Amino acid sequence: MFITYDNKKREQDILENTPRAKLRAISGEGTRNKLVHADNLPALKTLLDEYAGKIDLIYIDPPFATNGHFKISKDRANTISSGNDDDVAYSDTLLGADYLEFLRERLIFLRELLSERGSIYLHIDYKIGHYVKLIMDEVFGRGNFRNDITRIKCNPKNFNRKAYGNIKDLILFYSKSTAPTWNDPRLPFSEADEERLFKKVDEDGRRYTTIPLHAPGETSHGNTCKEWKGIKPPKGRHWRTDPVILEEWNKQGLIQWSTSGIPRKKIFLDEKEGKKMQDIWEFKDPQYPQYPTEKNLELLEFIVAASSNDGDLVLDCFAGSGTTLVAAQTLNRNWIGIDKSRSAIKVAQKRLRGLPSSLFSKVEYDFLEQDQINLIDRKPD
Repeated sequence: MFITYDNKKREQDILENTPRAKLRAISGEGTRNKLVHADNLPALKTLLDEYAGKIDLIYIDPPFATNGHFKISKDRANTISSGNDDDVAYSDTLLGADYLEFLRERLIFLRELLSERGSIYLHIDYKIGHYVKLIMDEVFGRGNFRNDITRIKCNPKNFNRKAYGNIKDLILFYSKSTAPTWNDPRLPFSEADEERLFKKVDEDGRRYTTIPLHAPGETSHGNTCKEWKGIKPPKGRHWRTDPVILEEWNKQGLIQWSTSGIPRKKIFLDEKEGKKMQDIWEFKDPQYPQYPTEKNLELLEFIVAASSNDGDLVLDCFAGSGTTLVAAQTLNRNWIGIDKSRSAIKVAQKRLRGLPSSLFSKVEYDFLEQDQINLIDRKPD
């Protein structure tokens, strides 16, 4: 299934006809970390020369087709009308088919940059996100779609709006292949979780729960269908493991027998790493951001930790205030950030330099800038 719209280019034409950015070094040399001040489309084309198939994780928070302008004032970052004289950080004025193709062009290059174990997280809102998902399906393949994550971004507002209040946006999570890096992130159990999920307490004061020793699916061969202690699995089910292991668990006191003689496996709270993260996240954005649409740092740290490993390479080509770069640096990943806005670059540099000295003696990166002569004459993005 493909979304169609006016002015949609052939993928081959995008890859072949997009010009490369001519980047010049402003400072730094030889590090894997790079901060690039440039239009991200030609910059991505240039990065293909060195990084095709080498990026392990991509997070992007592109414009949302809001038809707004965003500024940085002395007091705070926010949205303004086009007539304001404050420092405009960026304009989000591409709409409709122009916006969709703008994003699709970049996603095609991002796919080429991703490694086979790589993943991409695209942050978007409810107004345009469903169209963007169709483009993501086309570029990355429906089979590589992993999650539509609901992210609670703020407290309730819009009380006078004649519709339900909006407190969330969404993150589309795709992988390059069927075997991406996945660290199965866990959340700690709350006290309420502990009392609800681990209701039993043994003689040593350890909280636990129990689960059936059998699982769905009937087998006609193998040990898991055989009798153990005079019991066979219920019809349509089989033992979770070989009866030899069941016997060992029983000797270790890990099996609880009911008064009617039904065995169940004990699961102890202190042996669990936490509860599995679900697809509704609560990471609220900063109340007083340094840059418009700045995202929660804990959100980016969570994504980086979940879908990359120590020393991996993380890319954000809509880097904004540099939250992705800060998260990657904090978690000992390498990173590349790209942004067209001079204001964004300044804020990102300030945040990187301000990282605690206890973590890093110095944040090293190449600072590259697109030669102004080669900037593409295109609609504002």
